[in-house]
Amino acid sequence: QVHLVESGGGLVQAGGSLRLSCTASGSKFSINAMGWHRQTPGKQRELVAAITSDGSTNYADSAKGRFTISRDNAKNTVYLQMNSLKPEDTAVYYCHCRTVVAATYWGQGTQVTVTS
Repeated sequence: QVHLVESGGGLVQAGGSLRLSCTASGSKFSINAMGWHRQTPGKQRELVAAITSDGSTNYADSAKGRFTISRDNAKNTVYLQMNSLKPEDTAVYYCHCRTVVAATYWGQGTQVTVTS
């Protein structure tokens, strides 16, 4: 199995910043996309940001202008820089990756809590 290890979550005041990171290991195939979803209990998991190996990015409307996703392809690592955090950003953030054979893998999640 592919293992995704996340770090960088925590507790922060509104207006503060956090940087999430995620490293994938154990894949038998090349990874062509990585990104982040978030989920609050009782709600659907939603896309926050994603990036392909060629640098194309996709952001949720709520993340545009505040969050920046980046990737180190050689290390199979993805980062999410989150600035100007709001209480509504509070959620469990899940890293994911997709391989060239269209298999998708998920991390265990990291908690982000933003206080007002």
